Amino acid sequence: MCNDIEEENLLKQKKEELLNALESRFNTHKERHEDISFENIAAKLTDKQLAALHNMESTEGEPDVIDFKGDLYFVDCAKESPKGRRSVCYDRAALEARKKYKPENSAVDLAKEIGIDILTEEDYRHLQQFGDFDLKSSSWVETPSDIRDLGGALFCDKRYNTVFLYHNGADSYYGARGFRGKLKI
Repeated sequence: MCNDIEEENLLKQKKEELLNALESRFNTHKERHEDISFENIAAKLTDKQLAALHNMESTEGEPDVIDFKGDLYFVDCAKESPKGRRSVCYDRAALEARKKYKPENSAVDLAKEIGIDILTEEDYRHLQQFGDFDLKSSSWVETPSDIRDLGGALFCDKRYNTVFLYHNGADSYYGARGFRGKLKI
């Protein structure tokens, strides 16, 4: 019985720490979500969403609230592709196809483990309206099946004040390439 109470208190403390970190970031970057209150956002969050947000935070995604076409999402707003999600190929098929030097994981699998969706190209371009992201890194984005079926995958970055969309073999991975995700509120 005592352990249950201690565990419950620890979980409550971790939840409060997470909410405090999210609220601090929310208040620091009001330009990302004008006319929205954090209290309203926090009141809507389920335990499953809080677990995903914890995973986003622990992989250094720095999630914050952004409006995508009238829907609110927590989106990775770290200046560079989240450090805890780099050096991954695009998906499981690409990972299994590698003969040598396999990465530890894939972007698609890791996104599922975290509980988020990988940004689309459109999401990525929208995010760039709120700052300069991926000036030194790059991020995999959701890849259409017709490109993926041919062995390719898409990624974006921002250079020269411009967002670029590129392609690479889905099995490639680099220390400066990860992925950004989103979680619908």
